[in-house]
Parts: sequence; structure tokens; C-alpha cells
Amino acid sequence: MTLALEGREAAFEEIVRRFERPLFSLIVRMVRNRQQAEDLCQETFVKAFRALESYDPRRKFSSWLFKIGHNATIDTMRRSQLATTPLEGSDDEPGLVDVLGDDEAPSPMRRAAGHQLGEAIEKVVLRLRPEYREAFLLRFSEGLSYQEIADVMDIPMGTVKTNLHRARKEFADLLAEEGFE
Repeated sequence: MTLALEGREAAFEEIVRRFERPLFSLIVRMVRNRQQAEDLCQETFVKAFRALESYDPRRKFSSWLFKIGHNATIDTMRRSQLATTPLEGSDDEPGLVDVLGDDEAPSPMRRAAGHQLGEAIEKVVLRLRPEYREAFLLRFSEGLSYQEIADVMDIPMGTVKTNLHRARKEFADLLAEEGFE
């Protein structure tokens, strides 16, 4: 980060290489559209590059970057009122079921069970309230701490804890409704 602040292009390229996948993963789960997520990911890195001077090195870089991505994604979603995509995806765009399904399973039975669980998880995650879903994904998909989630979502720590508590309960209840206990 220090080298990127000095204007070294190679340093920023390394930042993109390290954070491209987790940032894309978060954004695609929010917008449910691969092409739009790629565009938003690129937009996030451009905004981050332009705002490097505002980065506070005492804070975790990934939180700062996810915050920029979060804001860009929320702005886009508000502007376009995005619709969700089907769980199965399409020919050119896989759904989350394809990602969560266990294609490496040693047996067809296990593969089918993994696919069913992945399908149920996707369905349940999409049914969570948006603020619960985002906090849930930041915590369990991206591994952010409560403080980092608060920073990214720009909400108080207590709200993060409440949202995650409610998200876990709602997730468990909805997953049970799908037949997984």
C-alpha cells in the first residue's frame, strides 16, 4: 500500500490481484449479475486508485476497499432496482447453485446432496432482508470482523451484531423450512 501511495503502478496491480476475487465475490452476490459485478468491481478499483490519498494506514485496507465497493454497489442497485437472477443461472452466467454445488464430490449421491444444500443455501440467503444478507455475506463469505462490517456498511457496531444475530436465526429457520436441520 505504501508503494501504491507513492504512485507505483506495479504496487496497485498487486493490490488488484490480491483483492479482485473477494471483492468480486461480494459484489456478485449483491447484484446477482456477473457482468454488472465485473463492471462494479472495476469501478471500485478505479475509485480506490483515485482515492488512495484518503486511505488511513491505521485501518485494514480490505475494509476500506470493501466500503468503496459496497457504496458503488448500493448506489447502482438504488438507481436500477436490480432484479435477482434465477438460482440455476443461464448458459452464459452460472447461478450461485453452480458455485455452491460440490462438483468435486467422489460420488453422485454426495454430489446431489451438495447440490441440494447449495440450492437451499442460495434460496435462503436470497430471502434474508438485504441488510441482514450483506452483513451475513461479509462475515461468513469474506471473513470480516464485526468492526470491519460496521465500517463497510457504515452502521454502528451494535447494529452489526443485531443484524448478524437476526440473520443467523432467520437463516437457520429458513434452512429448516427447506428440510435441512
